[in-house]
Amino acid sequence: MKASQFFVSTLKEAPADAEVVSHRLMLRAGMIKRLGSGIYSYMPMGLRVIRKVEAIIRKEMNRAGAVELLMPVVQPAELWVESGRFQAYGPELLRVKDRHERDFIIQPTSEEVITDIARQELRSYKQLPRNFYHIQTKFRDERRPRFGIMRGREFTMKDAYSFDRDKAAALRSYEVMYQAYCRIFDRFGLQYRAVAADTGAIGGDASHEFQVIADTGEDALVYSTGSDYAANIELAEALPLIERRAAPSAALVKAPTPGKSTCEDVAQLLGVPLQHTVKSLALATDRLSPEGDLLGTTIWLLLVRGDHSLNEIKAGKVEGLKGGYRFATVAEIEQHFGCKPGYLGPIGTRLPVKVVADRTVAAMHDFICGANDEGFHYTGANWGRDLPEPDLVADIRNVVAGDPSPDGQGVLAIQRGIEVGHVFYLGTKYSRAMNATFLDEAGKPQVMEMGCYGIGVTRILGAAIEQSHDARGILWPDSIAPFTVVLCPIGYDRNAEVRAAADRLHDELEALGIDVMLDDRGERPGAMFADWELIGVPQRVVISERGLKEGQFEVQGRRDARASSVPLAELGAFMKARLSA
Repeated sequence: MKASQFFVSTLKEAPADAEVVSHRLMLRAGMIKRLGSGIYSYMPMGLRVIRKVEAIIRKEMNRAGAVELLMPVVQPAELWVESGRFQAYGPELLRVKDRHERDFIIQPTSEEVITDIARQELRSYKQLPRNFYHIQTKFRDERRPRFGIMRGREFTMKDAYSFDRDKAAALRSYEVMYQAYCRIFDRFGLQYRAVAADTGAIGGDASHEFQVIADTGEDALVYSTGSDYAANIELAEALPLIERRAAPSAALVKAPTPGKSTCEDVAQLLGVPLQHTVKSLALATDRLSPEGDLLGTTIWLLLVRGDHSLNEIKAGKVEGLKGGYRFATVAEIEQHFGCKPGYLGPIGTRLPVKVVADRTVAAMHDFICGANDEGFHYTGANWGRDLPEPDLVADIRNVVAGDPSPDGQGVLAIQRGIEVGHVFYLGTKYSRAMNATFLDEAGKPQVMEMGCYGIGVTRILGAAIEQSHDARGILWPDSIAPFTVVLCPIGYDRNAEVRAAADRLHDELEALGIDVMLDDRGERPGAMFADWELIGVPQRVVISERGLKEGQFEVQGRRDARASSVPLAELGAFMKARLSA
């Protein structure tokens, strides 16, 4: 490929509204153009990266036995009504009507459509297992699109769906996809972790996220320093930090804490470690009639140690909170506790509340908590003596670095990541709702077991850049760079010898199967080098009049501190060996 036949369009500065590194660099490198809020055109340079990502995915999905098809972007709403997601999905689901006032949706995902295909096509156990995948445009009506393609509204995704006769077979399909994903991300050349994750609104049981490691990542990833244990912080189990509760050794005292409404401020005022305090959070659950009328409200008090934070996902799994909860209003708090937030505690509430203590809090003694009186906290509080045992004890907190690993090996560490892939075991969530059945050996209908597996194709670009960049631009891995090698001839437009050598080398590398770009624009060396460093091509070869006289090309990797001289006749073999390594 020659630059004059391609489209190279770089910017010295990114637009002011570009928020993160990947957004700024993709705009500056001419990979994307903003069309609307969260909607981008992928320019030729960016599209080359997308096609390389897709090629790796296709090869490994095919290798794993999945079969490619293509499902539509626009889907009939009745399928989503059938699954129960038409209303449940929420405002991110873009709902539209056609000229006949029939409801449609712009797909954010394709569980309903693939299940409809399966129930029509997969009628016998002899047709199972089966795995279908497609690479298709998705749309999610994000309330606040941001970070360029990292959280856009329109994006490209690979989603796959497996169908099996029973749970054991479905989990085997899950493992096949898990291993395929590991191979895909290995081939991308990105540093990543596969972490156990919560299944969220999509439903199901087993779940792993594939996270690209990046300091700017939105997700906190937890891993053990002594084993392979890894999980998203939403799922990571927090073991109790106190082995057994000690006997009370201090009297209960109502201590004045004027203006001190946080555990940090109270601990500082009283001159005690923050770990001696207990944080109180008031939640509410509403009981509704079938018609949606409010029948009653239960107030819950969740207790975590002062230096810990509530994990809202874990809280939602507590018995009684599973059906959905909200944070209590100020009026509800004042009614049940007799004071405003900041001084709440489990001792002496005005009205009964359900108390849920984190595992560590349940083992504490002589702790400090709110006194349900503005400007006061209790010190020396003890379970059984000063207040009843909690109604429930559960893991409701986020882990922190240094916690013991749940598998008993090592301690936990935390790093940031960007979710770019997810594998789920769905079970029968969709197949049962949509009556996707097959006939077993006895001729009896059985509900299919399902799994689903997604990779954010366009998000890979942003994640790769967030992981690897420097002050000059992008640092692509070889496997997904728009071009692997760029030839930078100095004086291409005015030196016949340089031009002839550059053309010969371009043809030689192309013949070797190397993805090469020849910059024949006649740019000054500084501008030419800056463009390709910004774009992030991994290998640069400089062809100059002086180098030709010395019988050398100058080769420099994008990550290398200095260039190497390579004899003219050896450049092809040298580059082939370097790229293979």
